[in-house]
Amino acid sequence: MYSQQGKKGINQDAMTVWEGIDTIVTRYILLLQNFGGQKGMIFCGVFDGHGPSGHKVARYVRDTLPSKLSSSNVISANRWDAEKDDESNNPVFDAWKDKFIMSFKEMDEELEGDGSIESYCSGTTAVTLVKQGEHLIVGNLGDSRAIICTRDDKNELVAKQLTVDLKPNLPAEYERIKSCEGRVMAMEEEPNIYRVWMPDQDCPGLAMARAFGDFCLKDFGLISVPEVYYRKLTEKDEFIVLASDGLWDVLSNNEVIRIVASARKRSIAARLVVHHAVRAWKYKYPCAKVDDCAVVCLFLKRQKPLLTKSLSEVTELSLNYSEIATSKNYSPNSKIDDGLDTLLNYQVKEEKDPNVATGLYDDHKKSSSRHARYLSRRKSTVNF
Repeated sequence: MYSQQGKKGINQDAMTVWEGIDTIVTRYILLLQNFGGQKGMIFCGVFDGHGPSGHKVARYVRDTLPSKLSSSNVISANRWDAEKDDESNNPVFDAWKDKFIMSFKEMDEELEGDGSIESYCSGTTAVTLVKQGEHLIVGNLGDSRAIICTRDDKNELVAKQLTVDLKPNLPAEYERIKSCEGRVMAMEEEPNIYRVWMPDQDCPGLAMARAFGDFCLKDFGLISVPEVYYRKLTEKDEFIVLASDGLWDVLSNNEVIRIVASARKRSIAARLVVHHAVRAWKYKYPCAKVDDCAVVCLFLKRQKPLLTKSLSEVTELSLNYSEIATSKNYSPNSKIDDGLDTLLNYQVKEEKDPNVATGLYDDHKKSSSRHARYLSRRKSTVNF
């Protein structure tokens, strides 16, 4: 596990790993605690905060969510049906899915009720997994990502994405936000980055469709309901990588698995991936500030060589950033900054452009009860 602060201020990424043991590790803001009381059961999570207090929200969720998932009524590994390899008609997966959804709901409600953390315009993503023997359950909220490295029929390493980046321009996400009177549109200088805006204010410009916190948008389509996925692990599966979008903005899934597989020691794999991501940021977006990066690598087997080529050979073959920087897709003069998750008080220039999704209620002046409560709390705090 490894995290590195970017160039935008305090590191707003957090991560955690819980296992079926009673050991605690605090380095790099990491926790290793008892999860579910079952031997071999593992929980991993990466949380990417955003907004003025995003770092506090990410750490709060990191410290609280695992215990909600591992609380009473944890599903026993013995209840899995050996004949069912997918999500369909799988009662144990259904039970885990319900537990993920309920735990995320309770987490968001608890966050909203905690007046010590500003979460009205701050929030966090969450990409989490529970490994129970050969069974893998993944819960995702926002645009962090989980991938798995497995082997194909030719015994070559390939990357499989376990989650979907929940961006506002995905059809289902867009329709939900629009139906709740939120607006989804991209800024002129960032035509490929869609953001969520309040109906009558040009804020916060959130670059994801689901998150913990961000209560200014919870009445306008933003939700904290995770997408939950299941995968039955096989002997072909090697390792899993969870990371914040600071990594995925500049490295592909296949590049990441090759970096991890080329690490001489597993203990340096996550650090190696982050270092390559920082280099890629400098080449691809030289005018932008490097985003925070957090990576968790979960290895599924006993250690053995995965690649015969050295790290230098892999770097030359698949991570030639000088070549990338001169390609048509990544101009050295690029000013795009994918890592900026929210924009406060940004003046949006709205145009009737069919290529840019817009809300249908631009003139709507809805005043939500949540907004009124927030202003009241702010006022009472100032008076105190």
